[in-house]
Amino acid sequence: MKAIAILPARMGASRFPGKPLHPIMGIPMIGHCYFRTRMVAGLAGTYVATCDQQIADYVSSIGGKSVMTSSSHNRATDRTAEAMAKIESETGERMDIIVMVQGDEPLILPESIGETLRHFNDPGVEIVNIMSRLRTREQFEDKNNVKVVVNQNKDALYFSREPIPSPWKGIDQLPMYMQVGVIAFRRETLIRFNKMPETILEKIESVDMNRVLETGGRIRMVLTDAVTIGVDTPDEADEAGRLMQGDPLLGEYPCS
Repeated sequence: MKAIAILPARMGASRFPGKPLHPIMGIPMIGHCYFRTRMVAGLAGTYVATCDQQIADYVSSIGGKSVMTSSSHNRATDRTAEAMAKIESETGERMDIIVMVQGDEPLILPESIGETLRHFNDPGVEIVNIMSRLRTREQFEDKNNVKVVVNQNKDALYFSREPIPSPWKGIDQLPMYMQVGVIAFRRETLIRFNKMPETILEKIESVDMNRVLETGGRIRMVLTDAVTIGVDTPDEADEAGRLMQGDPLLGEYPCS
């Protein structure tokens, strides 16, 4: 099973322009994501997919690999699929598993990313997504955090920006899970997903993984107990920096 990681990143994020190169602990955010992903055992390669030369130049400066993609992509999965096709063309190798790591997850742990790979030993699993715990009601109600509810097999039932399941009886013992921007696909599943039209619930919730559920697919969710932040604002970048203080992984970066 040949697996690679692709980190889609662009400078033009509407809520936080220039986000991938925003410094956290003196290192651009995309750098944290790249260094941590490259530590994952079992990956044949790690690439940044971008339409911005600034990002590609930075990745090159740290000894990384980047793939230039179209500026017309609106979804990370489209950018990831284009990058995969170019990597396959350049290497002459066909990939089996594509792990898409969003470039705004600077606290992600290598072992959390790596945990997605073992689930593909089950032939019925086509998509694996990481989730983490939301620890406060404020986090649970924040629409920037995509919530997910799962069945007893830890397959996703639904994704929403609203607090699900309902906290109307209180949040004690409530399973408050947040989608993390690490999604692994079988090759053909990624291609098929991008060929499908957007669905109603996907548009309403602004969560593309609802397309999979709405069309009868399954997504295996993998829980990490680590604190994660999908950075959408400068304040969240500052919070990621505070949480990163004393992180031993920083000492394993090649640039440290």
